[in-house]
Amino acid sequence: MNILQLILAACVSLAATATATAADFPARPIRIIVAYTPAGTTDILARAIGHKMTERWGQPVIVENRPGANGNIGTEIAARATPDGYTLLMATAATHGINNTLYRKLSWDAVRDFAPISLVAIVPNLLVVNNALPVKNVKELIAYAKANPGKLNFGSPGNGATAHLSMELLQSMTGTKMMHIPYKGSAGVLADVMAGQISLSMDNMPVYLPQAKAGKIRALAVSSDQRSPAAPELPTVAETVTGFSAASWFGLAAPRGTPKAIVDRLSAETARILKLPDVNERLSGLGAQPVGGTPAEFAAFIQSETVKWAKVIKDANVELQ
Repeated sequence: MNILQLILAACVSLAATATATAADFPARPIRIIVAYTPAGTTDILARAIGHKMTERWGQPVIVENRPGANGNIGTEIAARATPDGYTLLMATAATHGINNTLYRKLSWDAVRDFAPISLVAIVPNLLVVNNALPVKNVKELIAYAKANPGKLNFGSPGNGATAHLSMELLQSMTGTKMMHIPYKGSAGVLADVMAGQISLSMDNMPVYLPQAKAGKIRALAVSSDQRSPAAPELPTVAETVTGFSAASWFGLAAPRGTPKAIVDRLSAETARILKLPDVNERLSGLGAQPVGGTPAEFAAFIQSETVKWAKVIKDANVELQ
């Protein structure tokens, strides 16, 4: 057998191995890394997807929370994982649309180090205030903030999170000045808004809407272009501040180098799950819009979001080490 024949034989063998691996996938437990604390939107979505994958495939899908540094810690862990489909990341607008611009130095790159699988959901942010704050709508909030510059404090799950940048955008568009208090996740922000330790937040709708409906906080508006079907009575911020638009999003990604056949299988399974009536109803009820889509569509979406948030970061003059 000559050298060319050996090379061809090796290629055929590798192709056969990859096909067998994809056909057998998953043969052991899968972990989905959530780069934020439990009980936040990222965690809720990862567990919803993971539960249905477990039911379908008979293999445990374990959600592993690795919070810190606006998602950078967990994202780096996922980027460095073995690219075999058994470690996934619930990517977010922060990890894959914001952080590459926001931070001067990162040990990973959202495009270079990841294989997009599927966009999972787009989620409006909900503008909420503590019940004791004497404002009932966005117009009154802006007036109060202008009358009390620097006295209102708002919380977010971390520097550079969409909750942070949404408020920076609001301030830049209204000429107001408020103080940002970064947390390690949405659960802490919600608790402190309810307790009055901070005045307000514009964070992911699924975490805050149940508490707003229960009367524990006051919801003023949603950040999306249109009103949310989950709370149609709430106006958009844009109904008061023309042109305002900001939303969070979440999707599955794998380490770069994960076999395409496995990525495609994960993408198809995610699309199937998002069409299930119980999943769709649960996510829609929380204010999340289930999406799905191909890896190529998710890659294009990530690129467009990176351009969008880069402008917000530049205009707000936000930069982190």
